Amino acid sequence: MTLDMESGRRKGLNGVLSSLSLLCVILDIQLDGVLGATHVEIEQHLEMGRKLLAAGQLAEALSHYHYAVEGDSKNYLTYYKRAAVFLAMGKSKSALPDLTRAIQLKPDFLAARLQRGNILLKQGNTQEAREDFETVLQRSPDQEEAQDQLMRANELEELREDAHAAHHRGDYSTTITVLDRIVELSPWDPETRELRAECYIRLGDPRKAIQDLTPTTRLRNDNRAAFLKLSTLHYSLGEHQESLGHVRECLKLDQDDKDCLSHYKQVKKLSKQLDSAEEHIEEARYQEAIVKYESVMRTEPNVPYYTNKANERICFCLVKNKMAAKAIDICSEAHQRDPRNINILRDRAEAFILNQDYEKAVEDYQEAREFDKESNEIREGLERAQKLLKLSRKRDYYKILGVNRSANKQEIIKAYRKLAQQWHPDNFREEAEKKEAEKRFIDIASAKEVLTDPEMRQKFDSGEDPLDPESQQGGGGGQGGQGWPFHFNPFESGGNYHFKFNH
Repeated sequence: MTLDMESGRRKGLNGVLSSLSLLCVILDIQLDGVLGATHVEIEQHLEMGRKLLAAGQLAEALSHYHYAVEGDSKNYLTYYKRAAVFLAMGKSKSALPDLTRAIQLKPDFLAARLQRGNILLKQGNTQEAREDFETVLQRSPDQEEAQDQLMRANELEELREDAHAAHHRGDYSTTITVLDRIVELSPWDPETRELRAECYIRLGDPRKAIQDLTPTTRLRNDNRAAFLKLSTLHYSLGEHQESLGHVRECLKLDQDDKDCLSHYKQVKKLSKQLDSAEEHIEEARYQEAIVKYESVMRTEPNVPYYTNKANERICFCLVKNKMAAKAIDICSEAHQRDPRNINILRDRAEAFILNQDYEKAVEDYQEAREFDKESNEIREGLERAQKLLKLSRKRDYYKILGVNRSANKQEIIKAYRKLAQQWHPDNFREEAEKKEAEKRFIDIASAKEVLTDPEMRQKFDSGEDPLDPESQQGGGGGQGGQGWPFHFNPFESGGNYHFKFNH
């Protein structure tokens, strides 16, 4: 019984072992098949990657190299080739890990060391770059590129010392000159650009500071400080939309960043006010625009650009609302702050025209013309102001009736009736007085006709007297050569003339 049981156990064990051996053989066969297929696929991906790289289709090439690396993580050449694609795409940060992995797999792979050293040098990492170049030269002393790059690494360290020394003594111009050369050697080093940006800011050149800081947002991971600095620089220049864009990028990296959040709220509020004010102007709602621009000055009283801009636009709105006296005051204040601003000079000139001060209007347009000789608007404004000045020395229909240029038709008729009654020739006995009254009466009637006719008034406001034959093309007007606005002159007969005025 015992022998039979023992024999049975041995047979069972032998059966299990046989089954395991058979399973191992099957698995081995299957594994060989898988590995063989993967190797073929890897070669296919490498070949496709090479062709696409040669054709300049970098993104497609990169995807094939990704597959190749995943399929064979021990092949140093595959990492090196993928690094080459990253470099061709301008992604040096992504290339570095692949080059390092290739060197780990094959420490004597000099091409990878040289390439990595070049990247490290451009990033400003001179110590590690030097180690790579020296390793290459130990194995290949005549390698010219490694010799040149090692010299550049040494030069870069010396230049850094010079730049920091100049910066320490406050010589920012010299610092920038040295940093210019450093940027040539290490264009991917954010610290160099940040230092140069600081120097530009101290020298009052925020535009160049912006140019330096912009690439640092990509050269550093999570560079919130650069986004905030860019936002504040654009804000100080009056570029509130650009400022808003940069501070939003900061908050994308960390929505709870206190400095960025605080600045965002300020820029957002001001931007909304500015946009709203300009919308009101587009809709000819000038008084509402004035209120908004007054809010802008309260929101940001410390940045001159926004105060100047607000005064400039308020000046414009006051002119549009025909508030001449107030417009002249505001425009003059804005002109003192920004004396070369042709928009302010233009608007003040228009305010002077409203105030019938044509000489000053001509002066403002002439000054604006000196700053911008190409502007058709300024040229046409100057010509109109000069015509109005010339006309004012002959007869000014507004002055004849004693009304402002902004007077409406009802005000003009009211003034006409009052003056016509006052200067009616029947009111005078002596011949000399009667002749003077006739002249005044004709001028009053002429002024009333011109200023109550929209087309004729528009001509006069443009610097042309519609009742003056000399100012009419072709020399003739149908209104009479002596300026009498009707088809006859009732004074020619010398008879009695009676006019009835309805009150």
